[in-house]
Amino acid sequence: MMNNLQFQNDLERLLAIMPQKVVSNLTCEKLDDVIEIVLDIGRVPEVRHAGGKIDRLNCEIVNDDDINFVISHIQEFTHDNRSGIPGTLHRISAIRNRQGKVVGLTCRIGRVVTGTIACIKDICTQGKSILFLGPPGVGKTTKLREISRLVADELGKRVVIVDTSNEIAGDGDVPHPAVGSARRMQVPQPEYQKDIMIEAVENHTPEVIVVDEIGTEAEAQAARTIAERGVMLIATAHGNCLESLIKNPTLSDLVGGIQSVTLGDDEAKRRASQKTVLEREKQPTFDIVIEILDRNTLAVYKNTSEAVDYILRGWPIRPEIRKVEENKEQVNQPVQEMKQEVQTSQDNSLNFSFSRQKYVEQAKPVKKLYLYAVSRTIVEKLIERLNLNVEIIRNVEDADIVIAHKNFAKGGAKVLSTAKEYRVQIFYVKTNSMAQIQKVLKDALDIQPGDVETLQGYSDETEQALDEARNAIRQIMDGAEVVELAPRNSQIRKLQHELADQYNLGSTSIGEGADRHLRIHRK
Repeated sequence: MMNNLQFQNDLERLLAIMPQKVVSNLTCEKLDDVIEIVLDIGRVPEVRHAGGKIDRLNCEIVNDDDINFVISHIQEFTHDNRSGIPGTLHRISAIRNRQGKVVGLTCRIGRVVTGTIACIKDICTQGKSILFLGPPGVGKTTKLREISRLVADELGKRVVIVDTSNEIAGDGDVPHPAVGSARRMQVPQPEYQKDIMIEAVENHTPEVIVVDEIGTEAEAQAARTIAERGVMLIATAHGNCLESLIKNPTLSDLVGGIQSVTLGDDEAKRRASQKTVLEREKQPTFDIVIEILDRNTLAVYKNTSEAVDYILRGWPIRPEIRKVEENKEQVNQPVQEMKQEVQTSQDNSLNFSFSRQKYVEQAKPVKKLYLYAVSRTIVEKLIERLNLNVEIIRNVEDADIVIAHKNFAKGGAKVLSTAKEYRVQIFYVKTNSMAQIQKVLKDALDIQPGDVETLQGYSDETEQALDEARNAIRQIMDGAEVVELAPRNSQIRKLQHELADQYNLGSTSIGEGADRHLRIHRK
């Protein structure tokens, strides 16, 4: 693994190819948070910081001699106008005029950042194919580099990196030490990436292939071919989230593709949907999808097939949120011990439990609840009454669940936009009444009628009646023709009627007086 001294040496190698006017204004210490040095003819040199800040150096403007000085100290630019410094992760990209002359340079500083995958280390050791999604600059390539080293060195797997533009393992013929013992196949031009992916499988017997930026239909097909041969794939793709990838006709095959299906009348009624629906076409190429929300926050879909099915049917989806603990040492367990824990997690792979917690999970973590325009007093009473393991918090970014008033659902409130950005599930109440908040709180926490421990002290007749109706609806969807409910008053029966109607089921009140009750049936 590259140490601090080596990184300082890498920075000195970058400064060595810079014009003197730039070097005299920069030191290694000043480059701590700098991501790029920009040289454009006729302009003052710029340094761009990670936080978005741009500093213009106090020196003369860049001229042809400055550009030529840099070019003379690096290898020739490839067809995608990129070059680098052998043995480092630094990248130099050229801007050309219409005659092909280089008039600008973007010198990107490559760093090895460790600890970025500590919170998903258990996932990376399962042997399943993983796809990373996220906007530019959130660290996708950094994670690929660290996973390559982990799988090659700690798990002893045969890893081949298909390295387009030398993004992952650096420039030069010798891969950068940051990828460990993983082998690297360079790609002469981006359009050849698909061919090198197949060549890697056919010629070099890898157990794992690592690819950065799958962006074309041909590359998606190559990825499927690799997966079908039993090779583990670790890759990134264009797209910010799973939902956008599903809608991308070029790349949707990575997660199973979509097709239009016409349902029969009975099936459409059972699903309470239109007759023509979208469904997943086949098995996904990748078993697991991880959205990178920011450098320290990941949304994990442990079962891609089910996640895609949920999204296509419009069902609520609850990815598992994991965070990289900044400035803290991660828990590093022996690989064998981790494999045993992974087996346990695989047994529960269909459970889309939503948690924003550290790498080592607790058996019953406290759910963090954020309220927006909802009575805190009523919620606190309900938490106490139902004996719920819930904490009301003030920061929406750290929430597991948001409960908001329905009046603000379409108002574009910044708090709710932030919640959606962090994939926090939002539940809405129609009114600030105790009955309504209680119902939504139960749905949000996925409290089942048989959960005696959680529902200790729960005796609200309305909610019991609605729970009974929900159970009846489930029975009918599972094949029952008719289910009769317990006797209730007219007001509660009306709520039960409305609930059945939401699922496109019929309901009839039968019986007289105190025995009058609902019968739920198929229409």
